[in-house]
Amino acid sequence: MLSKTLTIANPSGLHLRPAGILSQCAMKFKSNVTIEYEGKKIIAKSVLNVMSAGIKSGAQITLVCDGEDEDAAMAALTEAIESGLGE
Repeated sequence: MLSKTLTIANPSGLHLRPAGILSQCAMKFKSNVTIEYEGKKIIAKSVLNVMSAGIKSGAQITLVCDGEDEDAAMAALTEAIESGLGE
């Protein structure tokens, strides 16, 4: 299991478009991918879960990847989040 603390750089947080990009990226991997935010565990492969978490710009999240391809999942998702998820 890998975990990493990241800061959301999107100016408007994780609304529909960036949440969709994040979830699509997470779905490419077999590993379980969760986001820990304000005491909640959010399944990153669900766009609705990510959107409903209300993650704002500048928020600190903990990305957790657990499974056979956790290294690749962590690298890809970290890059996506740090690059602004298409914004």
